[in-house]
Amino acid sequence: MSSSVKKILAVAVFASLGACVTSPPKNVDNICDIFDEKDGWYDDAKKASKRWGTPIAVNMAFIHQESRFVAKAKPPRKKYLGFIPGPRKSSSYGYSQAKDETWDWYKDKAPHWGADREDFDDAIDFIAWYNYLSHKKLGIAQNDAYRLYLAYHEGMGGYSRGTYKKKGWLTGVARKVQTRASKYQTQLNKCEKRLNSGWWFF
Repeated sequence: MSSSVKKILAVAVFASLGACVTSPPKNVDNICDIFDEKDGWYDDAKKASKRWGTPIAVNMAFIHQESRFVAKAKPPRKKYLGFIPGPRKSSSYGYSQAKDETWDWYKDKAPHWGADREDFDDAIDFIAWYNYLSHKKLGIAQNDAYRLYLAYHEGMGGYSRGTYKKKGWLTGVARKVQTRASKYQTQLNKCEKRLNSGWWFF
């Protein structure tokens, strides 16, 4: 095989791999636009909500905050001397920014052994599942995005100990998540009937 043919094949392989990567929605500020653009996401979000009880808008607001709907999102690396890349701050990954150990716990207890943090359907099911646990174990209402997010970020044990009370920046983020969940719900109220009917307009 000639070197030119090998180069062509290599380019084709990389192009096909790149095509498999799901790009973020163009308008992450409107839940109706997100579901119109991303085929199957509404059904995935609806299924997770029905399975675990947390509203679609709350779960979607969590993904917006954690990854802005970037499938392969990772936390930034630490920098040495201001520019030398070091290790990442945690093993958080994917749409939900779930850590390795928490994701393994989900796969074991949900159970969902084939789950992948890069897949939207698995990620939103994970978030809905975790919010369900926070509701059952901590008594947080499933539409209380503010407190659910604090428990999601700090862990249920940390939430119980009130670790968030000394983190003004975190309570500020949680308020942003609550505001976005409310905004998403208002938007969803206007398009959910259409989404359920299967009619799509572009």
